[in-house]
Amino acid sequence: MSKIYTRRGDHGITTLANGKTAAKTSELIEFYGCLDELSAFLGWTLEACYSKNELNELSKKICRIQRELFDLNTQLIAANVIGNSNIAVLEQEIDMISKQLPPLNFFILPGGGEISARLHITRAICRRAECAAFKLNLPQNKENITVYLNRLSDWFYIVARYAAFLLKIEEICL
Repeated sequence: MSKIYTRRGDHGITTLANGKTAAKTSELIEFYGCLDELSAFLGWTLEACYSKNELNELSKKICRIQRELFDLNTQLIAANVIGNSNIAVLEQEIDMISKQLPPLNFFILPGGGEISARLHITRAICRRAECAAFKLNLPQNKENITVYLNRLSDWFYIVARYAAFLLKIEEICL
């Protein structure tokens, strides 16, 4: 691509990776926008994580999630790249991290330090992306997209708590 602009967007049309076009107001473009926003917030979260040695392993996991979100962006127009194994990894990490956290007998408010707060923002964006995916009425062979996003929002919740725990920052409890 020699130029970043095509001028099609000036008229409310965008070109997809497969060469087809879609209206900028379409549910598909809304979904892609949610994934893009989610990945951007993860990048912002990563920048804060890099200065904290306690979060080195968590940073690697967040980088993996960013790559998976990129793959997920192509999944609607290409072969499935996010599958049951990705979902299983999220579930295993949720279970593993949950065992390290103090039991939760209350509701917590988003917060628990800057990094935890950023992860709570990504959780909220992920929920919106999941809703946008359901609006698409995905074919059955693409349902792993919504399952993945559902599990990923749970993952962000646990990881937000975990970041606060590792950095010894008290969560805001109700």
